[in-house]
Amino acid sequence: MFEISWSELLILAVVTLLFVGPKELPVFLRTIGRYAGTVRRHASEFRAQFDQAMREAELDSMKKEMEGMQASVNAEVMSATKSFEEAGAAAKFDPSSITTPISAQANSMANPMAGTALVQPADASSVTEAVLPAPESVPMPARPGA
Repeated sequence: MFEISWSELLILAVVTLLFVGPKELPVFLRTIGRYAGTVRRHASEFRAQFDQAMREAELDSMKKEMEGMQASVNAEVMSATKSFEEAGAAAKFDPSSITTPISAQANSMANPMAGTALVQPADASSVTEAVLPAPESVPMPARPGA
């Protein structure tokens, strides 16, 4: 801030000692210290108020930005919900009409992996089923050396 060298400080100290005198020098330095402390307190209070004002301004801008983001997300969700409802109304698909054959259900109780139905919709109006084979019917490769 201020570029004061040691030589300038020494000259200032000598001049102060000559004008104030050695008797009054401690009182003078205490008074200077009090004024310096008061100036520092005022400067720190000003800095704290300035920082608080900047944080509040930043907080207000962030709040406005978040409200804008919330509005755009809500609009996207509403448009997606509307498109899903329109697609569901157009397809009129009833998932309760899909049934698993009784033999596949019995097989799945005996072996949980066998008879598992894979439901794969080809389009919105038709559904196909594929049944996985039981693990016992899959041939196992022979071990080498056996």
